[in-house]
Amino acid sequence: MGNIMEYSPNKEVIAKRIAKLLRHGDVVNLGIGLPTLVANYVPDDVTILLQSENGMMGLGPTPKPGEEKRDVVNAGGVPSTILAGGCYFDSAVSFGIIRGGHVDCTVLGVLEVDQEGNLANYKIPGKMVHGIGGAMDLTTGAYTVIAATLHFDPKGASRLKRKCSLPLTAKGEVNYVITDLGFFEVADNKFVLKEAFAPYTPEWVLEKTDADVVIASDCKTVEVL
Repeated sequence: MGNIMEYSPNKEVIAKRIAKLLRHGDVVNLGIGLPTLVANYVPDDVTILLQSENGMMGLGPTPKPGEEKRDVVNAGGVPSTILAGGCYFDSAVSFGIIRGGHVDCTVLGVLEVDQEGNLANYKIPGKMVHGIGGAMDLTTGAYTVIAATLHFDPKGASRLKRKCSLPLTAKGEVNYVITDLGFFEVADNKFVLKEAFAPYTPEWVLEKTDADVVIASDCKTVEVL
């Protein structure tokens, strides 16, 4: 990949930037893994309803060490909290919410995402997998789909592709991609770079992305705080 020593993986940058995209009053579903970090960075002046596909509405941030409750976990089985006014329900109701178009935004981790808005996030060749899970329902049921991922895979290859090589979870459903290098919009079968995250420049991000990327006219390098 060249110049790899300039890159340092940073999941927190991804979660912080996604949290700033969420709007007051949104119903939001966070996928397992990296997306769950978003709950820790929602701005104080923004109130959202976090929905978990295992049957909860009103999730809060990750509990402090020692304050975990065995029966309050997110869809990935990781300890969570539930805020005042939150509620519990069964899987049928949960997927009724998702499939019924009641989720404003879903944030999903990806193995690959391509410039056509295709998403692959469930199958790793040669590995045992649990299956596609609820991601297929979420990508078609939510109004806005945000792909969240480290920019590079463990071998140093760009996860942003011209065409996904892995089996697709969803076709043409991704609206935005947030990596630890920048903020991209999927438009006209291209990735549009709207922000590069310091210390990376738009030109450096373009060089390191194995896809067709257009740098937006107002794109700038920003510090994600």
